[in-house]
Amino acid sequence: MPIPGNLLTTAMAVMPHKDVDRALEMALSLDVPFWPQLPHVNYFEDMYVQASEHFPGILLDLEKRTLRFSMEKFVAEFEGAMAHFDEPEYFDISEQYSVVYHRFLKMDFSERPAIRGQMEGPISFGFNVVDQDDRPIIFNDTVRPFLMEFMAKRVNAQLHRLEQLNSNAFMFIDEPGLQFLFSAMAGYWDLAARGDMEDFFAMIDRPRGIHLCGNPDWDFLLGLDMDILSLDVYSNGEVFSQYATSIRKFLDRGGRLVWGIVPANTEPFEEETLDSLEKKLAEIWAALDKKGIDRDFLLSRSMLSPATCCLVNPDGEKTVEKAFEVTRNLSLQLREKLDLN
Repeated sequence: MPIPGNLLTTAMAVMPHKDVDRALEMALSLDVPFWPQLPHVNYFEDMYVQASEHFPGILLDLEKRTLRFSMEKFVAEFEGAMAHFDEPEYFDISEQYSVVYHRFLKMDFSERPAIRGQMEGPISFGFNVVDQDDRPIIFNDTVRPFLMEFMAKRVNAQLHRLEQLNSNAFMFIDEPGLQFLFSAMAGYWDLAARGDMEDFFAMIDRPRGIHLCGNPDWDFLLGLDMDILSLDVYSNGEVFSQYATSIRKFLDRGGRLVWGIVPANTEPFEEETLDSLEKKLAEIWAALDKKGIDRDFLLSRSMLSPATCCLVNPDGEKTVEKAFEVTRNLSLQLREKLDLN
């Protein structure tokens, strides 16, 4: 299986660093490295902006740091975009849109168990980008099907580029908007939304998965045909553990879980210790074991990470870097205690 388990480490890509070298150093300090997304370096390094490259209708203002959509511009640019639809390189992230990604592509990852990339998902992109009427484009029945296919091509282009560096490369689809998908806020038909997500995943090459920090419809999410799910169990572990039946089915299909356990926000981070975080994980795993999910089986399909990204700490990147260190130490402590290879 390309995606490792046994409590190896990775992390969310969005980081508060302004120093590209330091951010890459931190990403490389974990077992499964990734290319950082650094919006404080410049607006092109923002995850939504990177996802928007070549999408017809986009209005990008670098000075005001705004990303909007024009239907008139979409219509004008649509045929031009379609002319490139069979060109994978068109959908990969250019150096203009991420210097960091292209630095990452020049590195040697042949000895790593895996590497990871990421792309903003269509649901979150569609909720975040609004049109000339301030309406999120996810509600536009003309734009939405194109958005799904466009983002699937972007994910596949990056995955295949990373596979040239390490055959065990995999992708996170970053979907913070999924927690709103089936709520009253969503504004489009529940069954249609579910169908869109299923169709989107069917267009993405394996291995494929989702990262989110919120609390979505876990039954639906775990039922998607994906290979890995990364979540914030520090905040949502008690709720997540109530879905043992869906978790077991996901794991039985070969799925992997990334347990986001170390808080990256300064206040909760300072309240925790290595032992308190281990206790929190042990309680969740014990609850799942009682519901029929064998702990050893679960851990063979599990990784560890910080709970979330964080761009707003008063100490800049310091707490985030400490969270990376605690994640590494927690992994080492647990793997030694549980005799995991």
